[in-house]
Amino acid sequence: MEALWSGPHGDWWKNTKIQIYGWLNFGFNGSTSDKSFHGNKYGNFPTAYDEVPNAVEPDQEVLYIERQPDTVQTDHFDWGFRLTNLYGLDYRFTTAKGIFSNQLLGKNLEYGYDPVMAYVDLYWGQVAEGMNIRIGRYISLPDIEAQLAPNNYTYSHSILYTFDAYTQSGINITTRLSDHWMIQTGLSAGNDVAPWVGEPNAKPTFNGCIAYTWQEGRDNHYACLNSLNSGRYAYNNLQSVYYTWYHKISKNWHTDTEAWYMWEDRVPNLNNPAAKSLLINGANGAYCNNITELTCFAPETAVVNYFEKQFSTKNYLTFRNEFFDDMKGQRTGTKTRYSEHLIGWGHWIGTTVLLRPELRFERSYDRPAYDLGTKKNQLTLAGDVIYFF
Repeated sequence: MEALWSGPHGDWWKNTKIQIYGWLNFGFNGSTSDKSFHGNKYGNFPTAYDEVPNAVEPDQEVLYIERQPDTVQTDHFDWGFRLTNLYGLDYRFTTAKGIFSNQLLGKNLEYGYDPVMAYVDLYWGQVAEGMNIRIGRYISLPDIEAQLAPNNYTYSHSILYTFDAYTQSGINITTRLSDHWMIQTGLSAGNDVAPWVGEPNAKPTFNGCIAYTWQEGRDNHYACLNSLNSGRYAYNNLQSVYYTWYHKISKNWHTDTEAWYMWEDRVPNLNNPAAKSLLINGANGAYCNNITELTCFAPETAVVNYFEKQFSTKNYLTFRNEFFDDMKGQRTGTKTRYSEHLIGWGHWIGTTVLLRPELRFERSYDRPAYDLGTKKNQLTLAGDVIYFF
């Protein structure tokens, strides 16, 4: 942007308020998992995004083109847009069915392209204390974590976030009612699916959230019904409720906690061979309790906590602890309970390079989930480098 602003058309770029920027993100890890067979090299899974063990990977190379509306005012209309282009290993998690999805669902390419966000914003400052209407493909509303690397404390993601809804395509309205209250409502085609895909995968899906901020911004409580429709088994058709609490302890300490409960109904029973014909490409079946069941109800629950210490403007420390219960194995592919514990460090070099090394230990309690289903424990030393431009 500095180059464009100082070029022959610099004033035009400044007047449009259009920004073009991005980053290059590479990750690495050393892991106690090392197996691969039949083309499956993702032995660290369900760890993400460092699912390839003992490797260096181009995780996400990203280019943003956007214009942000002025939302720090309550007296006029403004507008904006965003197009986020991602290439790399991480597209395997962000892909939405019907949007370049054959790269993953058809060809199972290791690296691919995904337009993670493509939306317009229409902002009316005169409505309440500001109302924004977002139309297009946008990031699913709740969560401490996000798909794009700089929006996270750490390189790797919690298991809670890994098996969350990632994007929705539709319309979402965010309204600030006061200094304390904010509400959000939306209608989409479902989680990680394009509207033009049609039934049974795309269907009208409601979401609604409410946030309450108090103690001069030191506490925020955020509750979301993130997706609600018939709940019948389909591509990532998660029905989910969330609660997130952010708390500032002091100038240099804060903590974030998130919990969710998710479910799908009439999920094909992997224990029953007769249910095989009901499976949808890219959508897991469940390990139902009764082998004679053709389908069953498949829920999961999880909670994660972040504890953050800022040492300076260039250094911070992260502690993350979580519990995840995949009650029917429908999300992770293994019917088990998990725990995960992480310590990570973030260090800025100047203003354009961020380093994030971490040490992570996780366990699946009821059956082996790691190293392609051969180990219950996994230890990884990992990290990434983000170069901003």
